[in-house]
Amino acid sequence: MALVSGTSPAGAALELELESHRRALTGYCYRLLGSGSEAEDAVQETMVRAWRSADRLQARGALKSWLYRIASNVCFDILGSAQRRATPMDLGPSSGADAALGAGLPESAWVQPIADARVLPEQADPAALAEHRETLRLAFVAALQHLPPKQRAVLVLREVLRWQASEVAELLDTSVASVNSALQRARATIDQLELDPLATSADAGAAAAGAADAEQQALLTRYVAAFEAYDMSALVQLLREDAAFSMPPFPLWLTGPDDITRFMTTTGAHCEGSRLLVTQANGGPAVGIYHPTPEGPYEPWAIVVVETAGDRISGLHHFLYPALFGEFGLPPRLEASA
Repeated sequence: MALVSGTSPAGAALELELESHRRALTGYCYRLLGSGSEAEDAVQETMVRAWRSADRLQARGALKSWLYRIASNVCFDILGSAQRRATPMDLGPSSGADAALGAGLPESAWVQPIADARVLPEQADPAALAEHRETLRLAFVAALQHLPPKQRAVLVLREVLRWQASEVAELLDTSVASVNSALQRARATIDQLELDPLATSADAGAAAAGAADAEQQALLTRYVAAFEAYDMSALVQLLREDAAFSMPPFPLWLTGPDDITRFMTTTGAHCEGSRLLVTQANGGPAVGIYHPTPEGPYEPWAIVVVETAGDRISGLHHFLYPALFGEFGLPPRLEASA
């Protein structure tokens, strides 16, 4: 999104430089806020503030840290009045397939997905890209929401973006000792939640990352075929025994192939006959599900984040928000003959 039109050559150069940081800033803000749309709004506000006060920047070399300072403050303002976002798995135990859906919660209650194209670097070596992806996983982003805002920022800056403690201290107007203390407390909380993608992804080599991508793609192809055929026998073969199935805005979630397939053939039977388009979300495979309509076209229904572990699906997280399709670059409808 352009900041201004008709700028001078110097202004155009600055705008290009600002835009070169947009993806990384969006990833930073997303991890802090847990919402793709809020992250993009925060980054746009960051860009506008940076543009308006560009004359105060003394050195172009300081542009990156200056942008992150502005983005941090924008996110802190948002988080100051926001409730903690969560996933259904954070709120209570799984239910049986025959449980009532209940009332949906507001969008602000949930960690929302984000399209990989909006946050992942366009050019990165496979090992580094694998690390970026791991820290976008829904469970990790939900775990970050347990931290106070400044601890959240410190953890992301230090252990995801690999900033030095002195750089973080300068950005947050605090001391190195305070940064190290905040990082220690943040790590303790994440460790208590038994989620540490940073430890596992650091050892992932380029070959291993490439093999995992190929395995994921093959698994996703089989999932799409099973879903579009509504073949529950084929679907069961793809699921881990502890696979999780969730559907924000509803808090109900299920676990295991038996309950998942029973739900899909009872309460969720209206999904039969759907069509799927493949996309990428939160560092991994995803699909957009389109439901058939009596009039003929297929209408957007849910973005599904597909989590995998080895050669099986470990999670199917359905976000029943048709407005998300535009954020993922997916069409607003599919024609029946397409």
